[in-house]
Amino acid sequence: MKRKDNTLTKMEFQIMSILWDINHSACAWDILNRMDEPKPAYTTIATYMKILYEKGYVDYFKNKGEGKTHLYVAKVKRAEYTRQTMQEMKKSLFDGSLKSMLSFFVKEENLTTDEIKELLDLIEQED
Repeated sequence: MKRKDNTLTKMEFQIMSILWDINHSACAWDILNRMDEPKPAYTTIATYMKILYEKGYVDYFKNKGEGKTHLYVAKVKRAEYTRQTMQEMKKSLFDGSLKSMLSFFVKEENLTTDEIKELLDLIEQED
């Protein structure tokens, strides 16, 4: 059964980031070995992998002859998650206004006129 709350917690996002960086199937040990100290217990990672599966972020399979080891693959790409998260943030914090959201970040980051011009140049190059 898939969970209704698809927001990633800090630890879930950390695990997904590692899985996205690996960019292929990985077992819980692969993920654990790439984590910073202090590392959580293996069982903690296994529990989070189950949660991520239930939320629909990962899928898993077993290789024949390799015992009980689950290999996990990301079902959601990093860009897709980022897009979804930014859309939700825009909707909930800025009443759906991209202009308000961008204005907030420009002010919050104290961007200079030159930095704003650089951003505009980057946008124009992509068109």
